Amino acid sequence: MEIFDGFSFKEVVTSFMVLFAVIDIIGSVPIIVSLQQKFGQIEAGKAAITAGAIMIVFLFVGNKILKLIGVDVNSFAIAGAFVIFVIALEMILGIEINKTTEAKAASIVPIAFPLVAGAGTLTTALSLRAEFHDINIILGIVLNTIFVYLVLKSAKWLERKIGDATLMILQKVFGIILLAISIKLFTANFAQLVQNYINF
Repeated sequence: MEIFDGFSFKEVVTSFMVLFAVIDIIGSVPIIVSLQQKFGQIEAGKAAITAGAIMIVFLFVGNKILKLIGVDVNSFAIAGAFVIFVIALEMILGIEINKTTEAKAASIVPIAFPLVAGAGTLTTALSLRAEFHDINIILGIVLNTIFVYLVLKSAKWLERKIGDATLMILQKVFGIILLAISIKLFTANFAQLVQNYINF
């Protein structure tokens, strides 16, 4: 099948890791537990599928929106690199990203959006298109969707087992990974913009 022509295991793993770090579902376990206490049992499947669908739809529709407003993918990727950079700094420095907990249906809002498929995640997914094939990003999203489902299903158990100290360490480790990725994303796309400008 043509859709699998661009398949790359390395790109799938990288896409998964980048999105996993941005989504930070493990770091959100305390928020999820709090929402469960407030709204009752969260529908893990509904939340995960909705979040995955939002990411995949934006992956394709987002680019059309960019073309409509006259912004190229490289420019958007650079903007995305800045967003990822800020998120990474927040994770490393221990500054909490503002996530609303006011909602009527916690499974969709705020868990599916914006906790999982938030602005940072959507920007990151679209930014990855500047370097990776669509199929690899989609597989990365699907893997994250499955992981989100598993975490939502076992949120209370995870909070008891992992502990605050481990959560903090994981947050900082993924923050450093994100920081490196944001710099790579910026330099690669900035170089492409300069090349396009010179050729133009």
